[in-house]
Amino acid sequence: MKIRNLILLLMAAALASGLRAQNADINTLKTINRWHVHGLSRGLSASGIILPVGIPTTMGLYALIKKDRPMLKNAVYIGTTVVEAVSITYAAKHLIGRDRPFVKYPDQIQAYGAPDADSPSFPSGHSAAAFSLAASLSITYPKWYVIAPSAAWACGVGFARMNQGVHYPSDVVAGAVIGVGCAFANVYVNRWLNNVLFGK
Repeated sequence: MKIRNLILLLMAAALASGLRAQNADINTLKTINRWHVHGLSRGLSASGIILPVGIPTTMGLYALIKKDRPMLKNAVYIGTTVVEAVSITYAAKHLIGRDRPFVKYPDQIQAYGAPDADSPSFPSGHSAAAFSLAASLSITYPKWYVIAPSAAWACGVGFARMNQGVHYPSDVVAGAVIGVGCAFANVYVNRWLNNVLFGK
Protein backbone atom coordinates (compact mmCIF):
# COMPACT_ATOMS: atom_id res chain seq x y z
CA MET A 1 0.00 0.00 0.00
CA LYS A 2 2.86 2.39 0.83
CA ILE A 3 4.59 1.65 -2.49
CA ARG A 4 1.36 2.32 -4.39
CA ASN A 5 0.96 5.67 -2.60
CA LEU A 6 4.59 6.56 -3.37
CA ILE A 7 4.09 5.76 -7.07
CA LEU A 8 0.92 7.88 -7.17
CA LEU A 9 2.73 10.73 -5.43
CA LEU A 10 5.63 10.57 -7.90
CA MET A 11 3.22 10.53 -10.86
CA ALA A 12 1.35 13.54 -9.46
CA ALA A 13 4.64 15.43 -8.93
CA ALA A 14 5.79 14.65 -12.49
CA LEU A 15 2.45 15.83 -13.90
CA ALA A 16 2.57 19.03 -11.83
CA SER A 17 6.15 19.85 -12.90
CA GLY A 18 5.21 19.17 -16.54
CA LEU A 19 2.27 21.55 -16.26
CA ARG A 20 4.47 24.23 -14.65
CA ALA A 21 7.00 23.88 -17.47
CA GLN A 22 4.23 24.10 -20.05
CA ASN A 23 2.82 27.21 -18.36
CA ALA A 24 6.28 28.84 -18.27
CA ASP A 25 6.70 28.01 -21.97
CA ILE A 26 3.47 29.70 -23.07
CA ASN A 27 3.78 32.60 -20.60
CA THR A 28 7.31 33.43 -21.80
CA LEU A 29 6.13 33.21 -25.40
CA LYS A 30 3.18 35.54 -24.75
CA THR A 31 5.55 38.18 -23.38
CA ILE A 32 8.01 37.92 -26.28
CA ASN A 33 5.22 37.80 -28.87
CA ARG A 34 3.91 41.19 -27.66
CA TRP A 35 7.19 43.05 -28.23
CA HIS A 36 6.79 45.34 -31.25
CA VAL A 37 9.91 44.37 -33.19
CA HIS A 38 8.20 42.18 -35.78
CA GLY A 39 9.91 43.83 -38.76
CA LEU A 40 13.33 43.04 -37.28
CA SER A 41 12.13 39.52 -36.50
CA ARG A 42 11.09 38.93 -40.11
CA GLY A 43 14.59 39.87 -41.26
CA LEU A 44 16.33 37.72 -38.65
CA SER A 45 14.01 34.82 -39.42
CA ALA A 46 14.79 35.04 -43.14
CA SER A 47 18.52 35.15 -42.38
CA GLY A 48 18.08 31.87 -40.48
CA ILE A 49 17.57 30.19 -43.87
CA ILE A 50 19.74 32.35 -46.15
CA LEU A 51 22.99 32.39 -44.14
CA PRO A 52 23.19 28.67 -43.22
CA VAL A 53 22.87 27.85 -46.93
CA GLY A 54 24.76 30.83 -48.32
CA ILE A 55 27.90 30.88 -46.16
CA PRO A 56 29.13 27.30 -46.69
CA THR A 57 28.09 27.42 -50.37
CA THR A 58 30.01 30.66 -50.95
CA MET A 59 33.02 29.32 -49.06
CA GLY A 60 32.96 26.12 -51.11
CA LEU A 61 32.71 27.93 -54.46
CA TYR A 62 35.47 30.35 -53.53
CA ALA A 63 37.68 27.45 -52.36
CA LEU A 64 37.09 25.56 -55.61
CA ILE A 65 37.94 28.61 -57.73
CA LYS A 66 41.07 29.40 -55.70
CA LYS A 67 41.98 25.71 -55.26
CA ASP A 68 42.09 26.30 -51.50
CA ARG A 69 41.79 22.81 -50.00
CA PRO A 70 41.74 23.87 -46.30
CA MET A 71 38.86 26.27 -46.97
CA LEU A 72 37.05 23.61 -48.98
CA LYS A 73 37.36 21.21 -46.03
CA ASN A 74 35.96 23.92 -43.75
CA ALA A 75 33.08 24.56 -46.15
CA VAL A 76 32.27 20.84 -46.24
CA TYR A 77 32.36 20.65 -42.43
CA ILE A 78 30.10 23.70 -41.97
CA GLY A 79 27.72 22.69 -44.77
CA THR A 80 27.32 19.10 -43.61
CA THR A 81 26.77 20.30 -40.03
CA VAL A 82 23.85 22.46 -41.19
CA VAL A 83 22.43 19.62 -43.30
CA GLU A 84 22.63 17.19 -40.38
CA ALA A 85 20.97 19.62 -37.94
CA VAL A 86 18.14 20.45 -40.34
CA SER A 87 17.60 16.76 -41.20
CA ILE A 88 17.39 15.73 -37.54
CA THR A 89 15.05 18.62 -36.79
CA TYR A 90 12.80 17.83 -39.75
CA ALA A 91 12.52 14.18 -38.69
CA ALA A 92 11.83 15.12 -35.06
CA LYS A 93 9.14 17.63 -36.09
CA HIS A 94 7.16 14.98 -37.94
CA LEU A 95 7.65 12.32 -35.26
CA ILE A 96 6.51 14.63 -32.44
CA GLY A 97 3.91 16.65 -34.35
CA ARG A 98 3.51 19.55 -31.91
CA ASP A 99 1.12 22.28 -33.09
CA ARG A 100 2.44 25.78 -33.65
CA PRO A 101 1.64 28.09 -30.72
CA PHE A 102 -0.51 30.40 -32.84
CA VAL A 103 -2.56 27.34 -33.85
CA LYS A 104 -2.96 25.95 -30.33
CA TYR A 105 -3.52 29.34 -28.66
CA PRO A 106 -5.10 31.55 -31.36
CA ASP A 107 -6.64 33.84 -28.72
CA GLN A 108 -3.28 34.42 -26.97
CA ILE A 109 -0.55 34.24 -29.64
CA GLN A 110 -0.51 36.47 -32.71
CA ALA A 111 1.25 35.08 -35.78
CA TYR A 112 3.47 37.52 -37.69
CA GLY A 113 4.70 36.20 -41.02
CA ALA A 114 3.78 32.69 -39.95
CA PRO A 115 4.49 29.59 -42.04
CA ASP A 116 1.93 27.01 -43.02
CA ALA A 117 0.00 25.98 -39.91
CA ASP A 118 0.37 22.31 -40.92
CA SER A 119 4.13 22.47 -40.29
CA PRO A 120 4.94 21.07 -36.82
CA SER A 121 6.54 23.27 -34.18
CA PHE A 122 9.02 21.19 -32.14
CA PRO A 123 11.96 21.62 -32.52
CA SER A 124 12.71 24.90 -34.32
CA GLY A 125 14.37 24.26 -37.68
CA HIS A 126 15.49 27.89 -38.06
CA SER A 127 17.15 27.74 -34.64
CA ALA A 128 18.84 24.42 -35.43
CA ALA A 129 20.20 25.81 -38.70
CA ALA A 130 21.34 29.08 -37.10
CA PHE A 131 23.05 27.45 -34.11
CA SER A 132 24.67 24.76 -36.26
CA LEU A 133 26.14 27.49 -38.47
CA ALA A 134 27.23 29.64 -35.52
CA ALA A 135 28.79 26.72 -33.64
CA SER A 136 30.56 25.24 -36.67
CA LEU A 137 31.94 28.66 -37.66
CA SER A 138 33.14 29.18 -34.09
CA ILE A 139 34.84 25.77 -33.99
CA THR A 140 36.45 26.36 -37.39
CA TYR A 141 37.53 29.95 -36.68
CA PRO A 142 37.85 30.23 -32.87
CA LYS A 143 38.28 34.00 -32.70
CA TRP A 144 36.16 36.33 -30.58
CA TYR A 145 35.13 38.34 -33.66
CA VAL A 146 33.62 35.16 -35.16
CA ILE A 147 32.21 33.63 -31.97
CA ALA A 148 30.51 36.73 -30.51
CA PRO A 149 28.60 37.93 -33.59
CA SER A 150 27.64 34.43 -34.74
CA ALA A 151 26.31 33.53 -31.27
CA ALA A 152 24.41 36.83 -31.02
CA TRP A 153 22.92 36.28 -34.49
CA ALA A 154 21.84 32.71 -33.69
CA CYS A 155 20.18 33.88 -30.46
CA GLY A 156 18.50 36.62 -32.50
CA VAL A 157 17.06 34.06 -34.89
CA GLY A 158 15.66 32.07 -31.96
CA PHE A 159 14.16 35.23 -30.46
CA ALA A 160 12.65 36.17 -33.83
CA ARG A 161 10.86 32.84 -34.16
CA MET A 162 9.23 33.41 -30.77
CA ASN A 163 8.44 37.06 -31.49
CA GLN A 164 6.68 35.93 -34.67
CA GLY A 165 4.55 33.54 -32.62
CA VAL A 166 5.65 30.45 -34.52
CA HIS A 167 7.74 28.69 -31.84
CA TYR A 168 7.69 28.12 -28.09
CA PRO A 169 10.89 28.78 -26.09
CA SER A 170 11.29 25.00 -25.69
CA ASP A 171 11.23 24.62 -29.50
CA VAL A 172 14.06 27.15 -29.81
CA VAL A 173 16.14 25.60 -27.01
CA ALA A 174 15.76 22.14 -28.56
CA GLY A 175 16.76 23.48 -31.97
CA ALA A 176 19.80 25.18 -30.45
CA VAL A 177 20.86 21.98 -28.68
CA ILE A 178 20.53 20.00 -31.92
CA GLY A 179 22.49 22.61 -33.88
CA VAL A 180 25.37 22.88 -31.39
CA GLY A 181 25.40 19.11 -30.85
CA CYS A 182 25.71 18.48 -34.59
CA ALA A 183 28.59 20.96 -34.83
CA PHE A 184 30.58 19.07 -32.18
CA ALA A 185 29.64 15.59 -33.43
CA ASN A 186 30.48 16.56 -36.99
CA VAL A 187 34.09 17.33 -36.04
CA TYR A 188 34.55 13.55 -35.77
CA VAL A 189 32.29 12.64 -38.70
CA ASN A 190 34.26 14.98 -40.96
CA ARG A 191 37.56 13.32 -40.13
CA TRP A 192 36.21 10.25 -41.91
CA LEU A 193 34.53 12.34 -44.62
CA ASN A 194 37.72 14.27 -45.34
CA ASN A 195 39.57 10.97 -45.85
CA VAL A 196 36.87 9.85 -48.29
CA LEU A 197 36.75 13.14 -50.22
CA PHE A 198 40.35 14.34 -50.03
CA GLY A 199 42.46 11.36 -49.04
CA LYS A 200 45.00 11.49 -46.23
